[in-house]
Amino acid sequence: MALFDDFRDKVVLVTGASSGIGRETALAFGAAGARVALVARRRAALEEVARAIVTKGGKALVVPADVTKPSAVRACIKTVQARFKRIDVVVNNAGVLIPSPVVELKPADLTAMLKVNVFGALAVMQEAVKVMQRQGGGCIVNVASLAGRRGVTPLGGYCASKFALVGLTEALRTELHGSNVHVALVMPGVIDTPMAQGFAEDEQLGNMWPAALNMPPAWVVWAIFAAARFRLVEISVPPGAATLEKFAALMPGVADSVIHWGTQATQWINALLNDRKG
Repeated sequence: MALFDDFRDKVVLVTGASSGIGRETALAFGAAGARVALVARRRAALEEVARAIVTKGGKALVVPADVTKPSAVRACIKTVQARFKRIDVVVNNAGVLIPSPVVELKPADLTAMLKVNVFGALAVMQEAVKVMQRQGGGCIVNVASLAGRRGVTPLGGYCASKFALVGLTEALRTELHGSNVHVALVMPGVIDTPMAQGFAEDEQLGNMWPAALNMPPAWVVWAIFAAARFRLVEISVPPGAATLEKFAALMPGVADSVIHWGTQATQWINALLNDRKG
């Protein structure tokens, strides 16, 4: 498929590559013939992903790093450059979600999410832009969330961090307008990853979104490939969802009511399913 063939021999750096969307994205780029730099904190998990890529004939470089530490990000970028000489695509995917109602949100939990989802992503963007401007171009794909367009409980802190990432991405895009460095946003809904698996264990999250409706990671991987290949500015998963959220922002009171009644309906459906299982 041309969408994937275009990345052969390109250098792709993926953060949060040890699991979930990051892992599936790294595997897909490896299968497409790209040289993949795997970035996350857990070396053992990255080594496993690297073996899977190499086994299928791909090339992978394990670069353990904590994106919340700017010095670690700089060292990571230098390591990748030293090995592959350039960086064509950066998939800024590392993220943390700690659910809590806003009235109970612990400052430490909000700080933890901001450090990874905002400051970590910012550090990666800043270093990537420097490299791409020097080499004459490149693409940064920031994996945000539909939660970055609409606040919902019990994801207030997570929403705040993703709102911030969306704002930074849009501002960077305007700063780089007309240059050869492209900046894209991918906005997933709830994806079937380890992060989302905890939803079923949280009463509020389970009531808001049943696990049966989680989307496969492959949908996000396709969106990331499409954003990088076709230089798309923003793509949501499922397609069109972010546009609906933008329309909802014009009528926030109505949107609040729709979310409330949707949550009530989900609770009723979950109760009905549980009764049938019993």
